[in-house]
Amino acid sequence: MDQESRHSVSVAGVIVDEQGRALLVQRRDNGHWEAPGGVLELNEDIVSGLRREVREETGLEVEPELLTGVYKNMKRGIIALVFRCRTIGGSLTVTNESQAFRWVTADEVRALSVEAFAIRVLDALSDNSKPCIREHDGVHVVGPNT
Repeated sequence: MDQESRHSVSVAGVIVDEQGRALLVQRRDNGHWEAPGGVLELNEDIVSGLRREVREETGLEVEPELLTGVYKNMKRGIIALVFRCRTIGGSLTVTNESQAFRWVTADEVRALSVEAFAIRVLDALSDNSKPCIREHDGVHVVGPNT
């Protein structure tokens, strides 16, 4: 298998508070508002990687409650596993990966984030009984959605 046909796997945690709002981080590298997350390391299990990524970007310790979606960036070959999470420790802290935080409603996430990343948070806030499976081009959701 050549390098161009490989995929990478990322994880993201949509942390939901008692009011039903989701935590978004403003990334330092590009200024975008997204759920905290990132690429899994090669020998890292999914839950450990999720906890590490969220801690590195927010200072929070989380417990994943539900896999809410699987998303593929068709241009970059990145598969993202997104989990609804609850906070179990730590404190919200700006890090070298994040420059700001906001607790947002569904309407606010639509205004702050590009569609491809907003949909992850919206899916996590919904009452779906099964994970959503979606594709995107890095900005917009593309193709059929399930």
